This record gives sequence, C-alpha cells and structure tokens, in this order.
Amino acid sequence: MITLAHISDIHLSPLPHITAKELLSKRITGYVNWKLKRSRFMQRDTLTNLVTHMQNNRPHLTIVTGDLVNLASHNEMVMAQNWLEKLGPPEKVCAIPGNHDAYVRGSLEDAHKNWGPYMSGERLDDNPFPYVRRIGDVAIIGCSSAVPRPPFIASGQISTAQSERLAQYLEILGKAGFFRIVLIHHPPIAQYARSWRKGLRGAKGFRDAIKNDGAELVLHGHLHRSLINALPGPTHEVPVIGVASATARADHGEQPARYNFFKVERLASRWSCTLTEYGYQRIGDKIVNRLQMRLY
Repeated sequence: MITLAHISDIHLSPLPHITAKELLSKRITGYVNWKLKRSRFMQRDTLTNLVTHMQNNRPHLTIVTGDLVNLASHNEMVMAQNWLEKLGPPEKVCAIPGNHDAYVRGSLEDAHKNWGPYMSGERLDDNPFPYVRRIGDVAIIGCSSAVPRPPFIASGQISTAQSERLAQYLEILGKAGFFRIVLIHHPPIAQYARSWRKGLRGAKGFRDAIKNDGAELVLHGHLHRSLINALPGPTHEVPVIGVASATARADHGEQPARYNFFKVERLASRWSCTLTEYGYQRIGDKIVNRLQMRLY
C-alpha cells in the first residue's frame, strides 16, 4: 500500500521584507490585498498544526499543488525553500507551482533556483513539465499551469505542447500498469476553467489527454475549496479532487484549512484507493476526520 498526502495553497506567512523595487510591479496590488485582507486569515499557526497532523500519518509522499508564496519576492522563495526542507527531503515531497509562485516575470525561474529539486523527476526531454515521480505502483505526473498574469487576474495556462507531453506520459505509464496521479494547480473542470479571472486556458487539451489516454486521479488546488469532480477517461471516469487552502483560519469566510490523505493499493486485477479529508471545522480548533470515501 502507498499513502499520499495532498496539501495546497500554502501562502506562507508572515510576509517577509519586500523591497521598494519589488513593489514596482503587480506586487503592489497583492501587497495591499495582503495587508488589508489575507494577513488576517492566512495564519502560520494554522498551517503548522495541520502539517504536524499530516506528518503524524506518515505518508510515503507529500504532494504540494502550488501557491507556496504570496507575491513571489526573492525572500519568499527562500522562505518556501526552508519550509519545504522542514516538510521533508525532495524524495519524500513533490511540488508544482501555482499562479502566486509565478506572480511576475522571472518568479518561476527564481522558484526553480530555490526549490527546484522538489519540482523535478523523470522526463522524456528537457522541458521541466510534466515530470514523473514513481513510488511503488504509483506514478505522480506534475504539470504546471503557472504563468505571470496582469493585476487582479489569477488564471493559469497549460500549453498544447505540455498537454501533448502529458498524453505521452499517461500512455507510457498506463501500459506499464501504474496508478497515474496527475497534478495541476488550476482545476481543469470546464465550469471552473472557463472563468476569465481564475480559470485555466488550454484546459480542453488537458482534458483531451485524460479522455484519450486515461488516468486514475487528478489533484488540484487554487480555489481554496474542497471539491470532488470527475473527467471522462477511455474506460472510466477519472476522479478530480481539489483541496482547501492549508492556512485558512476556521473563523473566516473561506473553507478552513484541510489536507487529503490517499491510500492506494493494487488488489489482483483492480485498484483500491480511499480518500480521507482531515481539517478544521467552522467551530473549534481541532483537526478532525471530515470525510472518508472510496474512489476505487
């Protein structure tokens, strides 16, 4: 049996020093938003307690689906590197970037310099995404939808070329008999992807890769909500699971901080996969088992 923890939208706090030069960009709008709003409900203590609970479950691999930082300043990238190192070594933790990690031009390159080992794996060519991590019978395929956007826009994009590479990985790993889990920050489901402000451009190409070549699971973050959807595959519907932000306080309007825990096991000619969601309730300060369901 392989166990996997899924956490997302970390938005590390407190915000480190931001230089005046760094604020001469889209970051100024994000900085104001952080000071007036997000700093009140994105709490480091909430994250710390959630991570401690998650680590006590001893997952074989922890998956982070983006938005580790807020404004993608250099000091934040270093802070994210330190946080990832405390979470575990690269062979025990894998990550993909979110829109906040690519907040302005050059941010994604800075992320790769600081925490690149956590966003890497086996590849067919020199393109950084998708990459593959294999652990037992499970193959993790990390995609990137993170691109710089204008102020007030949080949409992502997955290129045709990346979706074509994804299809290659899915075909190869499917023929080899792996349980394939695809990671992407922005949800690829059409009703969310079509949003001009928070959606995913190129989502149809991503969905076509799943439809034609199959997968067993898709994991995402971005919307700070627990979501359970599905995409059509060649033989069965593929569960698409979103997780709430890992730092949201329980007494705020957003869904309280949560993480998902998966158990994957091969049983003769079929798969067994269960999902357990742990997190805070609207009332109280305890982390509880909020949901348990069998996906396969």
